[in-house]
Amino acid sequence: MLQISNVSKILGGQNLFSNANFKINSGEKVGLVGPNGAGKTTFFRMIVGEMKPDEGQISLQGKIRIAYFSQNVGEMRGKNALAEVMSGNRRVSELAILLKNIEEKLSNPDLDENELNESLEKMGEAQTEFEKIGGYNIESNAEEILTGLGIAPQDHSKMVEDFSGGWKMRIALAKVLICLPDLILMDEPTNYLDIETILWLEQWLINFKGAVLMTTHDREFMNKIVNKIVEVSRGKVNSFSGNYDFYLKEKEIRKQQNAAEFGRQKDMLKKEEEFIARFQARASHAAQVQSRVKKLEKIERVELLSDDEEMSILLPEIPRGGNDVVVIKNLAKTWSDSTGRKKEVFRELSMTINRQEKIAVVGVNGAGKSTLLKILANKTTQSYGEVYIGPSITTGYFGQHTLEVLNPENTIFEELKQKLPERNDANIRNILAAFLFKGDEVFKKIQCLSGGEKARVVLACILSTPYNFLIMDEPTNHLDIKSREILLSTLKRYQGTLMIVSHDRYFLHEITTKVLEINKGFAYLYPGNYHEYQEYLESK
Repeated sequence: MLQISNVSKILGGQNLFSNANFKINSGEKVGLVGPNGAGKTTFFRMIVGEMKPDEGQISLQGKIRIAYFSQNVGEMRGKNALAEVMSGNRRVSELAILLKNIEEKLSNPDLDENELNESLEKMGEAQTEFEKIGGYNIESNAEEILTGLGIAPQDHSKMVEDFSGGWKMRIALAKVLICLPDLILMDEPTNYLDIETILWLEQWLINFKGAVLMTTHDREFMNKIVNKIVEVSRGKVNSFSGNYDFYLKEKEIRKQQNAAEFGRQKDMLKKEEEFIARFQARASHAAQVQSRVKKLEKIERVELLSDDEEMSILLPEIPRGGNDVVVIKNLAKTWSDSTGRKKEVFRELSMTINRQEKIAVVGVNGAGKSTLLKILANKTTQSYGEVYIGPSITTGYFGQHTLEVLNPENTIFEELKQKLPERNDANIRNILAAFLFKGDEVFKKIQCLSGGEKARVVLACILSTPYNFLIMDEPTNHLDIKSREILLSTLKRYQGTLMIVSHDRYFLHEITTKVLEINKGFAYLYPGNYHEYQEYLESK
């Protein structure tokens, strides 16, 4: 279906990859993995023709149809959500016009036999394709996809320009799914989705008959869907038959085999070089020496595989604080919309958060998760009820809009220096190095950073401050899988109290001790971890 043959690409003076080879077969689900900046999105753009490889070839079999979901949704306006999604399947519109024209032609009683047969053949082909890509039920499919992606039926008639950026991303994703193409390219489809929507998309892709090539930072999502991994790292591309967990195990096996082979070759080379050095001055061994020199020149040297750079976070020692970190009594929050109508987010929330608990806050979009965290972090006020923060509790807050409060004119170094004024310059540099900002990179301006880099700057500030209570709203959103795992490891070691919202199920499985569910205005504190909470939901 898709063949990548000896492809090389240089971008911005950087050699992204050389002699890359992999293929995607019909119906195959493939995960594209690698660190940020390795060239994953570049592959997508080359496949759809937005960029060309410097060397090599990208071959598509026949007339396969490709749909591409990227993080750049483009301009969408002038249509309601349902019409916008339906417009994503342009081929349906083309075929509908073609079928109509053929029907009009067939209604001509003077049509000769050859034209009649030719028109009937064309109609049959068009009808087959029209049915295959969902033409006969495109409206109901569009409604189902929009609803599955969390846009309620009453909002299907809402104009696209009235949706926020995150909801427009869902509409853009729906436009891709409605195409029912032979191959879907997906660049981070789970960004801006909540867990319920991710579960729906996961099942949709599992049932999808076509092929998929996707990047995602959601490890569990990838594990459930893909049966092959293509890794782009350090200028090389390697394929692995299996899901993400299999890839990690297989990569470790390959690394061990490579180290053993490297060691064997190193020993062999040392012996050969010692022989040459010992006998090169003796005429009686000249032929043997020359033979071994030529042998060494022809040997392809084994290159020792190295790991990608990882964050290395050293947590500061934190003050102990009291056992009752937060006490909440009859808490409620009501918003007023633009028309003045009041909307109750949640009510009658009472709970105590104890020292060293790690609590996942869950619920559908709009349930009030972020609102609750903002109240606890003193970023907004409750409508009524009481929140008591315990004595000696210091709070660090990572919010969904935290990245926007960074000063765009500051360098990375200046931003950290302002946030951590008690640290000296050498210590600031050490902190930044731990978060992969090294050398002159610390003088890059905030406005030039990617979302992932900005997230690392904010996390560097928060995790280098001795807070004993962390409130984190989607801290993993802009981090790649490896960075998420480093953050996960860090928060496991964290000795304070944590409240976290995240749509990364693997992250929640690994870290949480309790789950706070907000649903339809009420809150329920489940006493078990996230895995036990999921089992509880399935048993209901």
